[in-house]
Amino acid sequence: MKLNLQRPIVFFDLETTGLNPSEDRIIEICCIKLHPDGKRDIKTRRVNPEKEISSEASEITGITDDDVKDEPTFKQMAKGIYNFFENCDISGYNIMRFDLRVLTEEFKRAGISFDASAHQLVDVQRIFHKKEPRTLEA
Repeated sequence: MKLNLQRPIVFFDLETTGLNPSEDRIIEICCIKLHPDGKRDIKTRRVNPEKEISSEASEITGITDDDVKDEPTFKQMAKGIYNFFENCDISGYNIMRFDLRVLTEEFKRAGISFDASAHQLVDVQRIFHKKEPRTLEA
């Protein structure tokens, strides 16, 4: 399927230290930017969260404190990540409930105002649940 894009769209996913969007931190970010002409830019980077990764998160992600101890912090990468998302629509799975909230908090801690409402947002999980309802009626 070919997408009819008017501007670039960034699909992103985060791995984090835990499940609390306001307190937990990013330990890995992966972004794919798809341009209207079909060109793709891919960025994947581990992040030093400056806090301990929960054992549950390490078990799920396979990422340990040792894996990220020498990586840059989010604050050190924030401007580059912000620029990657600038003037793009944004998509991902479950981004409205979790990933976008974590990303916004990380930008806030880095002193960068990230306004998600300036982007068109596509949460693939919402599309999936509409197409494949998980109700008794379905």
